[in-house]
Amino acid sequence: MSSHSAPTVEATIWARLIESQPEPLNPEAARYMLQVRFSEDDQLRLQELAERSQDGTLTEEEGREFDGYLHIGNLLAVMQSKARQALSNSNLTRPAGS
Repeated sequence: MSSHSAPTVEATIWARLIESQPEPLNPEAARYMLQVRFSEDDQLRLQELAERSQDGTLTEEEGREFDGYLHIGNLLAVMQSKARQALSNSNLTRPAGS
């Protein structure tokens, strides 16, 4: 698959945008972000595409779909890392007993 596909470019731009924000996520937004997951159907489709990729039997369209899943998964990982940092920092700055 091409590493220069549109999903790659878009995910990279989103990741830079998220990482460059001066203010951390508020705790509510951070907790929400940590709950975001692929649906069971998407997980099954991703597994199917991964197996076909390993077998070398992906069509061009399936390859783009697989790349999209991988790029969105990577973006989600960046966003969830930022959310964990925000929650960790909010716990450090929270007064004792609150």
